[in-house]
Amino acid sequence: AGVVADVADERGWAAAVAAAHRFGPVGVLVSNAFAVEVRPAHETSRQSWDTQIAATLTGTFLGFKACLDDLRATRGAAVVVSSVHALVGLPGRPAYAAAKGGLVALSRQLAVEYGPEVRVNAVLPGPILTGAWASIPAEARERSAAQTVAGRLGAPEEVAATIAFLASADASYMTGASLVVDGGWTAVKDSA
Repeated sequence: AGVVADVADERGWAAAVAAAHRFGPVGVLVSNAFAVEVRPAHETSRQSWDTQIAATLTGTFLGFKACLDDLRATRGAAVVVSSVHALVGLPGRPAYAAAKGGLVALSRQLAVEYGPEVRVNAVLPGPILTGAWASIPAEARERSAAQTVAGRLGAPEEVAATIAFLASADASYMTGASLVVDGGWTAVKDSA
């Protein structure tokens, strides 16, 4: 039996942490919740802005707070899933980009405040072939793949492997870092 909760609600996090305690203290937190609505800034409503910031940025902050005692006790790790949208602007994603940029700053801040007891790092995926891409026309997927150095979209497993590494003892000397997993997409954008 899992917990269904709003990540932007402290009560939801309390319930999730209590449920996790059936298995022991929380030693790893992976924050990957987000909301996105694609439309230009002048068409983005305040409600849409607030929803995206709450799910993406506030949810991560509250989740970290809810797990902090456990993370300290276990000398654990938090991995924050941001996005290349924190680094490169694209039309139609003002709140999403702001929230994802905020996650990079928040992960660094938390690393500074709570290290060496807790390691906090961010992962910034680029174009990854998730279920959300299923509704995108094949031509658009091919264009996105062609914009990477790798010449393809990434697989979710490639992002998961990066997260697993950052959560593991193999990354024990990493904190406050942001790892870009994008097949070279930002390298191409930076050189354009």
